[in-house]
Amino acid sequence: MIVRVLLLLALLLPSMAQRVSAHALEPGFLEVQALGGDEWRVAWRKPQVAGAPMAIDAVLPEGCEPRRGPAPTFDGRAFLAGWIATCPGGLAGGEIHIDGLDKTRTDVLVRYTPEVGDTAQAMRLTAASPGFTIPERLGPGGIFASYFALGVDHILKGIDHLLFVLMLLLLVRDWRKLLGAVTAFTAAHSLSLAAASLGWIVVPAPPVEAIVALSIAFLAAELLHPPDEKKRLTERFPWLVAFAFGLLHGLGFARALLEIGLPEGDVPLALLAFNLGVEAGQILFIATVLALGVALARLYPAARAALAPGAAGLRAVAYGVGTLAAFWVVERVSGFAT
Repeated sequence: MIVRVLLLLALLLPSMAQRVSAHALEPGFLEVQALGGDEWRVAWRKPQVAGAPMAIDAVLPEGCEPRRGPAPTFDGRAFLAGWIATCPGGLAGGEIHIDGLDKTRTDVLVRYTPEVGDTAQAMRLTAASPGFTIPERLGPGGIFASYFALGVDHILKGIDHLLFVLMLLLLVRDWRKLLGAVTAFTAAHSLSLAAASLGWIVVPAPPVEAIVALSIAFLAAELLHPPDEKKRLTERFPWLVAFAFGLLHGLGFARALLEIGLPEGDVPLALLAFNLGVEAGQILFIATVLALGVALARLYPAARAALAPGAAGLRAVAYGVGTLAAFWVVERVSGFAT
């Protein structure tokens, strides 16, 4: 029965590829920047859903004019709108609200400066909390909490990053080697995330996303090798493989952070909080997978044999994940090569 379920999963994954993106629920982004006097520059980015803008709308505090922006235009990835708002008395104490967000499964990242010269602040809005009141000042604690939550949210919604970690868990069965591989992956993407976020290295996002997908396909192919053959590269040098691909995944994490921006004056704090959030989400995912594996093995002893090296169930998972990753590679390469 376990083998049949796994085979069914492998058959369904490719058919879902047209509907599932590695980041299926891209966040919205709202930036409100003080210009001086009573004027603020507003930039509003809506995710696209089936070629149309998501049914959400940014609403500025009462007293601002206009409170909503013009019709957005498509830039190839999302729908953008920009306008100048006049808010007599300032933004502090007013509420920014995202209409329609409570009916979605995505979130909106808000970056704002209450006054000229203030440090830019960030806030994450969700379906459960679609609005917030702008405080007089957001201290270090608020910045840390906001960017930490952003890091957790990004990794848990990044299906491609999670699939890479899952393939690593299935490939490296020795817990000592697995610990070393996960540590190397963490160290690598922390380094590249910091370097890209601080502008030390600049790499276009599309090629990075294509190589991230290719890394998943590589591990899936490794998983298909018969166990009686010579040890696979990932088994012989797990930390080296994890470190090399971790550098690339870190560049992918940096893309989300660069879209939001880092608060001036608190860059190290925000960067640390985001990275810790990514690590917390990754540890949560690994713990959940391991706990489910132990529970499944106890409830269905046949599951252990089905996921043993070379078993039909494990091969079915590898084929399913590999096919999905291959689709992403072709999709992403065609996106910047044409």
